[in-house]
Amino acid sequence: MKTTDQKKVLIITYYWPPAGGPGVQRWLKFVKYLPDFGYEPHVYIPENPTYPIVDKKLISEVSEKAVIIKQKIKEPYRWASFLSEKNTKKISSGIIPSKKKQSFVEKMLLWVRGNFFIPDARVLWVKPSVSFLKEYIETHQIDTIITTGPPHSLHLIGMHLKVQSNVKWIADFRDPWTTIGYHKALLLNKKSEQKHFDLEQQVVTSADKIIVTSITTKNEFAKLTSKPIEVITNGYDVEKVTKSVLDEQFTIAHIGSLLSERNPRILWKALKELVKEEPGFAVDFRLKLIGKVSQDVLDALAEFKLSKFVDNLGYLSHDEAVLHQRKSQVLLLVEIDSEATRCIIPGKLFEYMVSERPIIAIGPKESDFEAILKDTNTGQFFLYDEKWKLKETLLAHYKLYKENNLKVYPVGLQQYSRKNLTEKLVKNCLANH
Repeated sequence: MKTTDQKKVLIITYYWPPAGGPGVQRWLKFVKYLPDFGYEPHVYIPENPTYPIVDKKLISEVSEKAVIIKQKIKEPYRWASFLSEKNTKKISSGIIPSKKKQSFVEKMLLWVRGNFFIPDARVLWVKPSVSFLKEYIETHQIDTIITTGPPHSLHLIGMHLKVQSNVKWIADFRDPWTTIGYHKALLLNKKSEQKHFDLEQQVVTSADKIIVTSITTKNEFAKLTSKPIEVITNGYDVEKVTKSVLDEQFTIAHIGSLLSERNPRILWKALKELVKEEPGFAVDFRLKLIGKVSQDVLDALAEFKLSKFVDNLGYLSHDEAVLHQRKSQVLLLVEIDSEATRCIIPGKLFEYMVSERPIIAIGPKESDFEAILKDTNTGQFFLYDEKWKLKETLLAHYKLYKENNLKVYPVGLQQYSRKNLTEKLVKNCLANH
């Protein structure tokens, strides 16, 4: 039941069910719990979006207490698909081939995307959204709006509304802007690159408050603005998934996109050696890949003669993915080996942590998610040059599996529950407005 004393907050987001993938979960769950803390969520979304990943099962998770507002959007990706639907889907979902393997069409699409649509392909939604929402805010007496990106063009909607409607505006960055890994792959000319920096600066200095998902991103933005910055990570929710027994085989599962640069050759080499050296490993081992996988990763697996051990399951619904997380023997988490990705805390980390399965994580030095793994005792972290250490851990996990004793003992997970994170959002970002 909605109460008359509930405060209203307008959330402006591009990704919303039936969109699938990690970008949906954050605000889908915040919206679920905001009414418990006295806030009525109004959610503004595109009426006719082009989602690279679709998960219709997520529609049932949308809160009945949320007011959903839809407006049409002009989607350049829809136009581009007439030229190459396959390449367009890959680029829009973040799968960018390495430069050496990019076709002429892929290079052209990246160049157009980077230099004609700044900050991103949803920029054409900014002007009509501002026009529509200005009246909506006044009619429904909304005094706080939250924009969440990427796509970062949605922050431009918030910036204009703050000026025209005098609302309080919070900008939520699920990922960084100019320091995100794929930014350099957009083939930007100098003018376009400068425009990105200028828009980012305008957004972080105009918003009343900034929300980020990691300490590193907070430190980066603190160099650009004196506005208050709050760290609110992603988290986990109570999932209604049928319990299942563990896989009989020694399964290592990766859930999510495996991009060209997210290709841990040290892991493939370690697994190849274990297949050759450890008795029984070749019989027991399976690698489960759930989500979009780049051709570069598949080529590397073939190079290391691991293809016959791979179950490439493609994209599965969120419920199915969670089920695989809980039944797999080991969970794999991989982040690109780059200074720019130290701030990335993959959303699936938190669901991994409550799956009660040991996590093997590979990433760059001083990664923010390394500390979370250690603090919660949910897994082990490896750098890209720690092959022997990784191999020893895999072997130790395998031996425990053979003894039916491969377990994990997490601590302190409650701080990452979606409901607790929503309470933090309310207390630290909404209530003091």
